[in-house]
Amino acid sequence: MNNKPIGHKVWAIAEGYIPSYGNGPEPEFTSHETACILNTSDQDAHVKIWIYFSDRDPVGPYEETVPSKRTKHIRFNDLKDPEPVPTGTDYASVIESDIPVVVQHTRLDSRQAENALLSTMAFPVNA
Repeated sequence: MNNKPIGHKVWAIAEGYIPSYGNGPEPEFTSHETACILNTSDQDAHVKIWIYFSDRDPVGPYEETVPSKRTKHIRFNDLKDPEPVPTGTDYASVIESDIPVVVQHTRLDSRQAENALLSTMAFPVNA
């Protein structure tokens, strides 16, 4: 396989929610939201994430680097700068990269002993 970048530079995840509690041992069963980012290129991807809310201005950018020819799973629970992503609050996100990447969204909801895992592709934006 050649090392051409695949994907898009801008992605949107319209649905976001981190449950405020979980059931089971941490950190494996901590309820969380994750952006799974694939970088197939020969260069590192410099990624910025903005969080949008229904009742206040967006927050961001949160900055991450996805190394060349690697994948990185970014837990929204772990984003702290410029401020932690709140739990128990609906939000959406926009992810921008300086090179094309592929983004998938995953949530683990462990509020019940019968855990639920949701995963879907983010929406690629032609910017």
